[in-house]
Amino acid sequence: MQEFIVEADGGSRGNPGPAGYGAVVIDAATGRTLAEAAEYLGTTTNNVAEYRGLLAGLRAAHALDPTARVHVRMDSKLVVEQMSGRWKIKHPDMKPLAMEAGRVFPPGRVTYEWIPREQNKRADRLANEAMDAGARGEQWTPSTVAQPAVPEPSGPAGDATAGAARVRAALAERSAASPGEGARGSGDARADAAPAERSAASPAEGARGSGDVKAGADARAALAERSAASPAEGARGSGDVKADADARAAPAERSAASPVEGARGSGSAKADADVRAARAVATPTVGWGAPDLGTPATFVLLRHGETPLTPQKRFSGSGGTDPSLSDAGREQAERVAAALARRGTIQEIVASPLARTRETAGVVAARLGLDVSIDDGLRETDFGAWEGLTFAEVHERYPDDLSAWLASPDAEPTGGGESFAATATRIAATRDKLVAAYAGRTVLLVTHVTPIKTFVRLALGAPPESLFRMELSAASLSVVAYYADGNASVRLLNDTSHLR
Repeated sequence: MQEFIVEADGGSRGNPGPAGYGAVVIDAATGRTLAEAAEYLGTTTNNVAEYRGLLAGLRAAHALDPTARVHVRMDSKLVVEQMSGRWKIKHPDMKPLAMEAGRVFPPGRVTYEWIPREQNKRADRLANEAMDAGARGEQWTPSTVAQPAVPEPSGPAGDATAGAARVRAALAERSAASPGEGARGSGDARADAAPAERSAASPAEGARGSGDVKAGADARAALAERSAASPAEGARGSGDVKADADARAAPAERSAASPVEGARGSGSAKADADVRAARAVATPTVGWGAPDLGTPATFVLLRHGETPLTPQKRFSGSGGTDPSLSDAGREQAERVAAALARRGTIQEIVASPLARTRETAGVVAARLGLDVSIDDGLRETDFGAWEGLTFAEVHERYPDDLSAWLASPDAEPTGGGESFAATATRIAATRDKLVAAYAGRTVLLVTHVTPIKTFVRLALGAPPESLFRMELSAASLSVVAYYADGNASVRLLNDTSHLR
């Protein structure tokens, strides 16, 4: 059964005042925008506009597939709670709209979720476009054509589109000066981008593992089958596009003169963090240090379980459709929860605000009997207009932007996404805050590929290219301990034993 995400919003400039709504229908599996709707409503209240947006979104989804399941996300707490049946509908203007919305799909096929306003930007934009058009005496027309659903990828892992082969060929030529590329096992589209920027002085690429649990074995088997004529292709497994981004961040941030530069785009707070990490590497390890360091703050870093976008290798950051866990992802969450319960060491749980991390954290919290705190600093990078696309598709549609992004950590993805320099600054600040808040405690941080690899890289004082030399699978565990003297110790990386 097909699954849609409907995001809807309504607004009124005056309440009551000139009002309008916006709604977007998204394919939950691919993250592609399937339909948009917006309308200027004249003078009415904000709540009525919210309901009209919901109704338009549900109707658009029904027109696409009347048998689909629909997950509605809105920043109106009132509408979400009323349509979920938890709050009564008392206003006479809203009752008929709610009843009409409830009849679009059969009961049980629509679920509702409240999201913060900043996560409802597309519907909000459409609502404002409609109100602006109404103020000019015009009818709203789409500013962009809704994008059709993308066919399921076919062919070997990594060949999401026919253009992928052309991308690989071009990148292989650019990487001819890097003989150490060899047979790489990293299961992500980012592996294609990395050699284009990689230093010839770093030949130890080795055979990097797949970034995805389910495809790990397939990726390793594919090593022997991949074309020797395309060394940049290596042996790519099936990974998560969030992991892809980390690899592309690394070459963009590389600085041969200073291996501890990290992701420093311009002098900022994260520079101090990287220097501190480098000093930690230069000093004796914890095992040889003074005996009075006390109990460290220990971060158990859990990457969320799979989503529908994971096996398709699509960009999935904090600016996209915010997909939920797939059935495989929920099973992974159950398994890691059982493993953590057996260890019995977790004292606190902190999660990224995105759905996939909150769902993973919720499964673990239920098993351990703990509450979950949310920290926005743990969110994944925002990939802007690239969200939901494969690397090959981004290369075909935004080649200049992609080249600039690969060349500089300060470059943002098309559409105002988050640069990797900004991501690194955020992670360093979040780390320092959490270390201070949870001194001496063991905390589970449920987050994403980019944050976890950044935590590890900064702890090691490692150069930027270390990001794409780490394998990080869905629902994997890594551990970093932070001591009172500023030292950090990486104790575990990409443990997936609980998934076997």
